[in-house]
Amino acid sequence: MAYTIPGIVKAAERFMADLEIAASRFPRAHRYTLGSDLRHQAMEVTRLAHRAWRDRTGTMAPLDALSDAIDDLKLRLQLASQVRAFVSFAQFEALARSISALGRQCGGWRKQRSAKGQNARPSAAAQRPPILSSRAASSEAIP
Repeated sequence: MAYTIPGIVKAAERFMADLEIAASRFPRAHRYTLGSDLRHQAMEVTRLAHRAWRDRTGTMAPLDALSDAIDDLKLRLQLASQVRAFVSFAQFEALARSISALGRQCGGWRKQRSAKGQNARPSAAAQRPPILSSRAASSEAIP
């Protein structure tokens, strides 16, 4: 049985690998504290992306947890930039763009799953009947 992994899961895995390479080049003062925290948070984001993908209940809880984990990782990434843990600003910028794209994908996934908007599809019970007027409906309306 073949299955395809969604883009958000692939992006989370790619980010985790890129962050591992970046954190291994941190200065010694940051490699074992900030670098370790970033690695653990990236692993958590990847784990939550897999969990949200496999979730069959259709609830928003896994996506909310994924969104929160992405936001936490963004904050930690900014901290690493402020203490100049990255080898170059370009390395930070590439990771920041990657996590930002991951956040946009998660937001789109949440919006798709919630389907509360102008283009949301109503349930079958809420749809109008295909015939808008009939003799029975018009005779009931007139007393």
